[in-house]
Amino acid sequence: MNELYDAPFSAGHDHVFLGAGHESNERKTWAVIVICGLMMVAEIAGGSLFGSLALVADGLHMSTHAGAMLIAALAYTYARKHANDRRFVFGTGKLGDLAGFSSAIILAMIALLIGYEAVVRLMAPVAIRFDEAIPIAVLGLAVNVVSAWLLSGGGHHGHSHSHGHAHGEEEHADHDDEVRHIHTAEGTYTLSIFEEGVPPVFRLHADADADAGAAPQVAALVATTVRPGGARQQFQFAKKAGFWESTTDIPEPHGFEVIVALPGGEQTVSFDEHEHEHGHDEHGGDAHDYNMRAAYVHVIADAAVSVLAIIGLLLAKSFGWLWMDPLAGIVGAVVIANWSYGLLRDTGRILVDVSSDDSMANKVRGTVEGAGDKLLDLHVWRLGPGHFGAVVSVATSERRGPAFYHRLLQYQKGLSHITVEVHSPLAA
Repeated sequence: MNELYDAPFSAGHDHVFLGAGHESNERKTWAVIVICGLMMVAEIAGGSLFGSLALVADGLHMSTHAGAMLIAALAYTYARKHANDRRFVFGTGKLGDLAGFSSAIILAMIALLIGYEAVVRLMAPVAIRFDEAIPIAVLGLAVNVVSAWLLSGGGHHGHSHSHGHAHGEEEHADHDDEVRHIHTAEGTYTLSIFEEGVPPVFRLHADADADAGAAPQVAALVATTVRPGGARQQFQFAKKAGFWESTTDIPEPHGFEVIVALPGGEQTVSFDEHEHEHGHDEHGGDAHDYNMRAAYVHVIADAAVSVLAIIGLLLAKSFGWLWMDPLAGIVGAVVIANWSYGLLRDTGRILVDVSSDDSMANKVRGTVEGAGDKLLDLHVWRLGPGHFGAVVSVATSERRGPAFYHRLLQYQKGLSHITVEVHSPLAA
């Protein structure tokens, strides 16, 4: 019998797959637009009033900067207002990625324009009004620094753990929340959840008072987690140097009972619910907000150009090297083009559902196969920052329906929507 089950892991079957900091990032982006808009008006008005063409030109440049920010802000606002619109089959989580892709194209165009203008000036140098140009470049840098500061709190460029563990290869974890001591007739064992630089796995150590040969002599060490809803997952262990380690990653949150088969009988310990903020590189839960990243790159790119322009202008003024100003522009154009390419690549992959990291798929596969079943087909894709969808086809000889796998996978952090197909002659 084949059964199909489609459900998100949230109440009310909603499809809201926006990033955790969506509204906060929306407010920050609108704030930067206000700052850029005021700066633009002040420069254009001041340049017109005092006859400064350079000031007017920089004001017009600031308008393109504000326009790029406007794309990001509108994407945030539209995605939030239409998050529950059923016309968006899998929600509006990808609108930010679309905005980031559009901003990357604008960045590429800006790089081409700066590069073209720099080459023209390199071939045909023009007189520079240094006393006017340098203060404008410094003012532009100040605005970009303020904008970058406003946008930098969104976590769009961080990849590190928000927690610190002291466990290493030779010494097991000593974090009270992730270590349990098991006392048996043969001695004491330590079961820990280890995740220093790797996805979470179980590790079992024989303490000093335990029989030194007890753990290594276990033919097939197995641990079974029992979640609050009754879902079970089995973990096989492999012998390492001085300890045993589970061959399957542990889905979060870490709130469950663990039944461990040890010499002398089964032992049960409990772990409290314990979630972490993991980055993309470590666990595959891609929570990057590429819309915010695009806005941030715009600001940083503009700041980099301002810094290069200041350096070029100062050298040109001090030594008469007029070629330094366009050379700084060429360097800035290359840097911006490189950032634009990276943003285009990352957002483009998301928009066409390319899997750039198999970590989430591997965790789903490990969870299903850890339950003793065969995975026939699996598709995992990103729905929005920190949200993934999955289509899973399972073959089982047990009396298990799709709801069983839904309960089993609902603890997998970042997996927000799943469709399960079960092939089983026993499924009811």
